[in-house]
Amino acid sequence: MSQSEQKLVAGVDSSTQSVKLVIRNAVTGELVRSGRASHPEGTEVNPTLWADALDQAIAAAGGIADVSAIAIGGQQHGMVALDSDGAVIRDALLWNDTRSAQAAKDLNHELGGNAETARKVGSVLVASFTASKLRWLADHEPDNAKRVAAVALPHDWLSWQLQGGKDFEKLFTDRSDASGTGYFDPTTSHYRYEILSLALKHDSEIYLPKIIAPNAFGGTTLGGIPIAAGAGDNAGAALGLNAQPGDVIVSLGTSGTAFSVSNTPTHDAAGLVAGFADATGRYLPLVCTLNAARILDAASKILGKSHDEVAALALSASAGANGLTLLPYFEGERTPNRPDATGVFAGMNLANSNPADIARAMIEGMLCGMADAVDSLEKLGVEVKRILLVGGAAKNPAVGKIASAIFGREVLLPPPGEYVAIGAAKLAAWALLGSDRPPQWDLGNVESIKEKATPEVLVKYRKLRDQTAGW
Repeated sequence: MSQSEQKLVAGVDSSTQSVKLVIRNAVTGELVRSGRASHPEGTEVNPTLWADALDQAIAAAGGIADVSAIAIGGQQHGMVALDSDGAVIRDALLWNDTRSAQAAKDLNHELGGNAETARKVGSVLVASFTASKLRWLADHEPDNAKRVAAVALPHDWLSWQLQGGKDFEKLFTDRSDASGTGYFDPTTSHYRYEILSLALKHDSEIYLPKIIAPNAFGGTTLGGIPIAAGAGDNAGAALGLNAQPGDVIVSLGTSGTAFSVSNTPTHDAAGLVAGFADATGRYLPLVCTLNAARILDAASKILGKSHDEVAALALSASAGANGLTLLPYFEGERTPNRPDATGVFAGMNLANSNPADIARAMIEGMLCGMADAVDSLEKLGVEVKRILLVGGAAKNPAVGKIASAIFGREVLLPPPGEYVAIGAAKLAAWALLGSDRPPQWDLGNVESIKEKATPEVLVKYRKLRDQTAGW
């Protein structure tokens, strides 16, 4: 084996719930070892806890002293506001914190309306975007807003911490994560500083992480390990899955996302599709819902069953759950933009008031929301050749089968894996090996599922969705 084939790279996924670290062979992608640690619950978190968790994950993986490069993938949007000394001003507001919903509406209006906002930054602003959170800060904590000297995202901030976390000149990021701020144009790959100033309601100079190429190093750890660009979580997952144009990835984690690698940018004035950038220089049109795997957690609690038992119950029920329908807006919703909505069970009667139909309705409700997401991509001209189903909820034995029935097409299930962390490791390998394209590591066995389509379930769901639009 050559010297290059023996080099190891580390990839990190700093997600909402936990941090995962994988150490892989830079050439073959073979997993050598891994580690993980939990993050605290909540929609606002002290970023130092992410750094502590990363240290724990590194230790759990046996350290990174033998690693030749590292890259961070992280949850998008989270607002890390820093003062002139580089200290965190307040707990970071995460993507799923909906208190900034009105701030998003105000910014869209001030920018000339939804269509103009989408033209400028690829997306209509919603509560999750960093710009919306900065406006919330200016409106509700003006003294803190005046102290802001730099703004980072979770992945940027962790890459900075690995370098010591003091010099703003060492802050760096990539296009994919910057495209979720609301003050970055993925088409031109430049920040829109006027939107940043508008959000914070002041014109003071604010330092933002510099954008580096996906195959470049942005700095080195205190231990001398080069740090590659990294990426936002969904862009990292797409890279980890070797996604190409025509592949739509439906990811069922804390949030539900449907996204596709595209050669052309999107600008959706309706606000359903976010026009993000991918991790390789292309684009990543994406639809995000707030409620995915947490619906299965709720089903488990309501029924007093394990996830596997919930799956068995759901598969024992008929499609449509005997008329029971769930609108799964348990924590408000991002797509459609209903931050104050709640979940709704409809059509309940004595016949379907049983564990099997409840389990089926909850899984169908979660997946109908994702079918709407795929439909929104198609309406915007995104090509859909294949659907790949990933994420924690995809491991549920019922989800793949019910997904195929609701989507009305074949669904592919890659083997379970930490694809965001794998994507980050690929970015580290790409920069390390100096190749002209990212490595295409073998995914392993991809399962194909094709079930009889059940369009009536989706029709019933959409009727409930539309009936509750004003609630």
